[in-house]
Amino acid sequence: MPDTLLLIDDNAIQAATRQTILKRAGYFVIAALNPQHALEQFQTGEYPADVQLVITDHIMPGMSGADFVRELRKLFPKLPVLVISGLEEAEAEYEGMNVLFRLKPLLPDHLLASVQSLIHSHQAEPA
Repeated sequence: MPDTLLLIDDNAIQAATRQTILKRAGYFVIAALNPQHALEQFQTGEYPADVQLVITDHIMPGMSGADFVRELRKLFPKLPVLVISGLEEAEAEYEGMNVLFRLKPLLPDHLLASVQSLIHSHQAEPA
């Protein structure tokens, strides 16, 4: 069974592009354009499989990536999170949240390497 990833990005084109890259690499990808809705689905257990990794954009309407991660950490303190942003200074907002921060543009090889690294390091952690 492939690893399940949750991809959150309000830009439908960027979300679809990343989703395609990740699916071609063998991942099962759930795409969400709205971080509040994605959080609600986590809280109610609506996802069809256990999510092994969350990939989120930083700037989104209604809820920033940092706000999303803060809320997510209350439910899943150790779930791997990859944050992708075009703003270098945004990294400071994630201090202490245990995320991997990457700047846009994130080339497909770098996206896949980051995802692989996060999933493998999480699987290697003692339960």
